[in-house]
Amino acid sequence: MKASHKYSLYFFVPLILIWGGTYFFSGPKEIVQTRVESTIPQVISYNFDVKPILSDKCYACHGPDAEARQAELRLDLAEGAFKTAKYLSDMPIISKGDPEGSALIYHIRSTDAERQMPPPSSNLLLSERQKEILSKWIEQGALWEEHWAYQIPKRSSPPSITFDSWAINQIDLFIAKRLEVQNMKPSAPASKETILRRLAFDLTGLPPSIELMDQFLTDSSDKAYEKMVDHFMSLPQFGEHMASSWLDVARYADTHGYQDDLERIMWPWRDWVIHAFNKNLPYDEFISWQLAGDLYENPSLEMLVATGFNRNHKITQEGGVIDEEYRVEYVADRTITTSKALMGLTVECARCHDHKYDAVSQKEFFSLYSFFDKVDEKGRIEYGETPSPFIVVDKEIVAKELTFMHLPDSIEKVELMVMKEEPDIRSTYTLKRGVYDAPDQEVFPATPESVLAFDGGYVPNRKGLANWFFDANNPLTSRVIVNRYWQQFFGRGIVSTPDDFGNQGARPTHPKLLDWLATTFRTTDKWDSKQFIKRLVMSATYRQSSKRIADYELQDPENKYLSYYPRQKLTAEMVRDNALATSGLLNMTIGGPSVKPHQPEGLWEETTSGQGLTRYTPDTGSNLYRRSLYTFWKRTVPPPNMMTFDASSRDFCSVERQKTSTPLQSLVLMNDPQFYNAAQHISKKIEKLSLSNQDKIVVLFRQITLRKPLSGEVEMLKRYFDDLTLEKDTDQAFTNLAVLIYNLDETTQKS
Repeated sequence: MKASHKYSLYFFVPLILIWGGTYFFSGPKEIVQTRVESTIPQVISYNFDVKPILSDKCYACHGPDAEARQAELRLDLAEGAFKTAKYLSDMPIISKGDPEGSALIYHIRSTDAERQMPPPSSNLLLSERQKEILSKWIEQGALWEEHWAYQIPKRSSPPSITFDSWAINQIDLFIAKRLEVQNMKPSAPASKETILRRLAFDLTGLPPSIELMDQFLTDSSDKAYEKMVDHFMSLPQFGEHMASSWLDVARYADTHGYQDDLERIMWPWRDWVIHAFNKNLPYDEFISWQLAGDLYENPSLEMLVATGFNRNHKITQEGGVIDEEYRVEYVADRTITTSKALMGLTVECARCHDHKYDAVSQKEFFSLYSFFDKVDEKGRIEYGETPSPFIVVDKEIVAKELTFMHLPDSIEKVELMVMKEEPDIRSTYTLKRGVYDAPDQEVFPATPESVLAFDGGYVPNRKGLANWFFDANNPLTSRVIVNRYWQQFFGRGIVSTPDDFGNQGARPTHPKLLDWLATTFRTTDKWDSKQFIKRLVMSATYRQSSKRIADYELQDPENKYLSYYPRQKLTAEMVRDNALATSGLLNMTIGGPSVKPHQPEGLWEETTSGQGLTRYTPDTGSNLYRRSLYTFWKRTVPPPNMMTFDASSRDFCSVERQKTSTPLQSLVLMNDPQFYNAAQHISKKIEKLSLSNQDKIVVLFRQITLRKPLSGEVEMLKRYFDDLTLEKDTDQAFTNLAVLIYNLDETTQKS
């Protein structure tokens, strides 16, 4: 590493602490503020007020898990909650309208350690507010409701609001109504520079060009913004960006995982995902082909490629393992991935015993598991073996049937893992404690009854399961995907636990909006993702400024009600791609095999033993600067700079990434060769301009941030540049200045 490069740390940290403070600090107000406990609702809702208390404090001993249940008392079902308390002198557990005559209230109010609930030994204490809610609910008649997520979504009419001139579409009416209830108002629109940059990243994962920005700034027509929306959605980069999120869900990687972690060929499936998003394959087909493309009548080769989704799990080639043990793990992985991705349920909790919090029994887990159990596959593969079943794709097939696949000239053919149903290959059993060699009772394809019974003529295979997911009466499929789309564009889902729509998950902040979106996507849009996404980004809610409103911080510290657009960091892929794109280094080639950009030397050697991928050899030339979507992903040693910026490990299905701010992120931006090369490349272009140094600084700042710096910012940057030129030549000073700008909080934020 060059000494001048290391020296940049000395200069940059003070400015980063000032300019990019949110990397290191949360802000003084957030540290000292005390959140005001909300008042007890006037009308108590079972689903939104009572059930969360029972789920958190009571279900562990009085919930769905029969083995853990105490005193033969079950509080997750109405028939259990309203029966007579067997061990308390025939007192009703819940007596509608009579809190004092309810055993539940008696026990939670008791100071006797022998009678108090939850028992002191559990460390699950009820607050006075929670006790009051339970008492008031019973006083109001103890109205029982089915779990909100298992009720079929209903499309209510958008509400009327007092500041309807702000609203652009129906989404805004729901958001504005909730703000009205909270005595809050939405924010002013973001500046044109800010909103175009936000929109470009959200729809393509890349910044807009300066030329496009200038075109938008001078377009004063009413359709200026909508034209940009349509433009970005028409680009092939839209499919690449949408695929990036789906790779997390599908646990895509370029290696098998486990100890030796050998390379696998799955990138043709990734090419298909990009293609599917770009041609706007309806969501129901997008999912159904991946679940069961092989089970359609006369399936196309494209449908078979899509089923690679099911084979993205880890596979072992280690000697000495028990074949059946690992085969069972693969089937369980497919079951858990499908459930989390499409139902938002933690069914893995029912693998060893009935779910402790949700109405999913162990039998139901293995009934769901049985859909994915009819594949002729091995638990352990040989070194260099492509796990069966697979298809062979060569250049002729690509030219005739799979034109979306990018098979380079250097590769004659590839073997891609897919699904192939073998209906009579084996029977499926529940496994005691989830262990592979402890079969119990035989099970057959079925789904959790609490969600939707698997009857009504479904074929008992993965194709029938796909049809079940898109049944008009399935309450989860549309809710789960629109919630994840909302999360993608607003940083947080309407349900903030996208992987858990069950009893332990968060309740929706805007339940009527969630159901309106779910029903609109299914019925009006007919699963058209582009049309649905356009509705989101066209809304006034999306176009708000991200400037915080101080008066609302105590009332809504997490901005759940969206009184301003939530500030969000760029994803790991966007951070790197932004540097490459604004510098002019980005290679825009679409599809094909994964590539190896720079990473620390010796990392694979230090962390790999035995056979396998033991040496990392970076690519050369423009392949060093492909989009991050195509970075080679070794499961046991994922790309370190991507992991620093919270990328998913791809070991398992992930529907939400962590959100961290650490000094390591700034150190990567300052010292990783990829970012340094970007800074060097853009500085050379700026240096060649026939402008004064101050004007060059303005151009450099705008090229990276896409806005013109304020006069005070120009002065600060010029002082820093002048300090650098005292000890460095001008070229190096511009490079260091570019590194600083790439490290700004503003540069690494979406808005």
